[in-house]
Amino acid sequence: MRTIVLIVATLLSFLTVSPCKGKKGQLKPRLVVCTDIAPADVEPDDMESMVRLMAYADCYEIEALITSVGWNCDPYPIEWKQYLTRVIEAYRKDVSRLMSRSNQKGFLPLEQENGQQEMNYWPSADYLTQRAVMGSVNGGIKAIGKDNDSPGSKLLIRLADEDDARPIYVAAWGGANTLAQAIWRVKQTRTEEELKKFVRKFRIYTITDQDMAYNNRMNRAYSSHQWLRQEFKDDLQFIWDEGTWQEQCELGKRHWQQHQDNIQGRGALGSEYPTYKWGVEGDTSSFLYVMPNGLNSPEDPLQAGWAGYHERGICPDSLTIAWNSWQESVRSISVGYKQRFYPDELNDFMARMQWAAEGRGNRNPHVIVNGQKGLSPIVIHAKAGKVVRLNASRSTDPDGDALSFKWWQQPEIGDAQLSIDGADTNKVSIRIPDDAQGKVFHVICEVHDNGPFHLVAYRRVIIMV
Repeated sequence: MRTIVLIVATLLSFLTVSPCKGKKGQLKPRLVVCTDIAPADVEPDDMESMVRLMAYADCYEIEALITSVGWNCDPYPIEWKQYLTRVIEAYRKDVSRLMSRSNQKGFLPLEQENGQQEMNYWPSADYLTQRAVMGSVNGGIKAIGKDNDSPGSKLLIRLADEDDARPIYVAAWGGANTLAQAIWRVKQTRTEEELKKFVRKFRIYTITDQDMAYNNRMNRAYSSHQWLRQEFKDDLQFIWDEGTWQEQCELGKRHWQQHQDNIQGRGALGSEYPTYKWGVEGDTSSFLYVMPNGLNSPEDPLQAGWAGYHERGICPDSLTIAWNSWQESVRSISVGYKQRFYPDELNDFMARMQWAAEGRGNRNPHVIVNGQKGLSPIVIHAKAGKVVRLNASRSTDPDGDALSFKWWQQPEIGDAQLSIDGADTNKVSIRIPDDAQGKVFHVICEVHDNGPFHLVAYRRVIIMV
């Protein structure tokens, strides 16, 4: 079964078109955020994650910023939406400097911004303001129904109905009740096939299960998330994160001095970045999963990335099946990847905050493998017992920085260890095992520059034997 899932997921990964440094004409991944953003004295981590998201607004087509129910609030206090507005207004002050990073001179007309956005395009604050809407105020499956429609659920229906082949990634920082309501509404008004088509437009990454008040968090049946997993297990890619988000919190605390020195107070966005209370940026993994940096395709949760690693299996409710990493040994693998990538993840964020404050700074390298530009996975067909040669010598850096190379295999895919000759150079030779017929291997080219923050870029190579 795992082999079948792997092959299907690998084939799906070829469809991704979301390099953050992509060629002209490539489109951003579509992102929806459901946030229970709150005052800093209640829970500051949504505010922190929202600041980071704004620093990467050129990498995502931010389709909706939905304020809604979560652990801190059931019902959600409508006045808390002001904290989302504060971050957007801080972005308004900083975006002209952030635009210098990609030499952007101005904004498209709002009508065009509401269409498809290409990679490296920084949207206007006016665009983001109109995408900031209220979602479900009350949590739980019992709230779903005819009286639970909201501007957020109506917007989700409109987004899914657009003539756009790209999937919509929903990052649930709080509850995903608003998405559940949108699906419920479509279920009442459309045929079964139309409903399936609608649901298949969405992918969801939940930071634990927050469709409820915190004190009720272990009552899994209370949540609309369980309903989504039960009713649409074959149609909705559902990732339930337990482990990665906790490690994000702990690593942030461990590296808090760097946050103080290089994020807080850096530009208007940095001035809105609050000091942590429980943990740092617990919700950030949900959109790092979609991060178009060449390391992983969000269509394939088996590909390890800045949001860890996930396998499909039983959920913490001991009832439903979804992608998750809550049990050993998957949890340790996922946390291990989070620890491994965190220094580069934080350096990348700090470099962008320098752009927000100063309008100048370092930029990431561009990894070119076997002459192929971009960040989409490179697919190579090989024969068992033969040697595959990979060449990244044409990789470049926009600031002229020197580059260092590291090639490594993701061992969870392929069930065999590859021998990589020249793993710390720009060219490698990989011998395919004699008994590897029908297997798939994933090799990553990881490139750092020697400029400020030593920024990273990646390219994943998928070898199909």
